[in-house]
Amino acid sequence: MPLLALIAVLLAALTHATWNLAAKRAAASRHFVWLYSLASVLLWTPAALWALWQAGFRVSGLQCVALGATALLHLGYSLALQAGYRAADLSLVYPVARGSGPLLSFVGAALLLHERPGPLAFLGLGLILLGIALVANLTRSLRHATHRGVGWGLVTGSCIAAYTLNDGWAVKVLLLSPLIVDYSGNLFRVVALSPRAFADRARLAHELRAYARPALVVGVLGPLGYILVLYAMRIAPVSHVAPARELATLVGTFFGARLLREPAVRARLTGALCIVAGVVSLAVEQ
Repeated sequence: MPLLALIAVLLAALTHATWNLAAKRAAASRHFVWLYSLASVLLWTPAALWALWQAGFRVSGLQCVALGATALLHLGYSLALQAGYRAADLSLVYPVARGSGPLLSFVGAALLLHERPGPLAFLGLGLILLGIALVANLTRSLRHATHRGVGWGLVTGSCIAAYTLNDGWAVKVLLLSPLIVDYSGNLFRVVALSPRAFADRARLAHELRAYARPALVVGVLGPLGYILVLYAMRIAPVSHVAPARELATLVGTFFGARLLREPAVRARLTGALCIVAGVVSLAVEQ
C-alpha cells in the first residue's frame, strides 16, 4: 500500500473510533443520526460546493446511481449502528461491525473489482475471524442483549461492505470527488429523517440541548475520516484499504474498556489485537 494511503487510513481510524465514542454516549437519543447528519451538512457545505465547482457542476447518470446507492447504504449503516449501541456495549458492537465489514469487502473486491488476494491476505482473514469471536465472546453463553448487539453489529458490517464497494467504484472508476460522495449521504439522511424528527419536536428540542456536543463531534470527524478513506481508495486497492482502516477496532475497544468502563476487558482486547494482526497481514499483501 502506498505510504500516503496508509497515513490517510491511520488518521481515518483514529477519527472513526473517536466519533463512535461520541455516538455511544448518545445511544439513548432517538434522533441522533438526524442531529449529526444535519451538523455534517451545515459544516461541510462549503467544501462540497467547492468540489462540485471543480467538477464543473456536472454529474453523469452512473455517478447519480452511485450517489443514490451510497446515500441509502449509509442511512442503513447509521441506523443499524445506533440500534446496536442501544442494545450492547461499544467494545462489542464496534469490533463486530468493523471486523465483519472488511471481510465482506475483501470478498466483494475480489469478485466485483477483480482484485486477486494472496496467501498472506487469507491469513489476515482468519485472524480477523478469530478476533471477532473473541471480542464478541461467542464461545460463551450469551445474554439476550448480547445476541442483539452481535446481530446489529453484523448488519452494520454488511452495510459497511456494501458502501465500501460502491464508493470504491465511485471514486476509482467514476472519478467522483470523495467530498461529494460523503456529503450526498449526509444530505440524504437529513431529508429522509426530517419528517420523523419534526413529528417529535418536543423530544428533538430536548435532545438538541442534551446531545449537541457529541452531534458536533460526529458531524466533524465522521465526514473527515471517511473522506480520507475514499482518497486512499483512489491510490490503493479497495481490498487493502477496507481491512487496514479496521485498525480503529483497537482504539474503539480501548475506549469502551477504559473510558466507558465496559466489562470483559481482557478477552475483548485480545480479540481486538487479533483483528489488528489480521489487518496488518492484509495491508502488507502485495
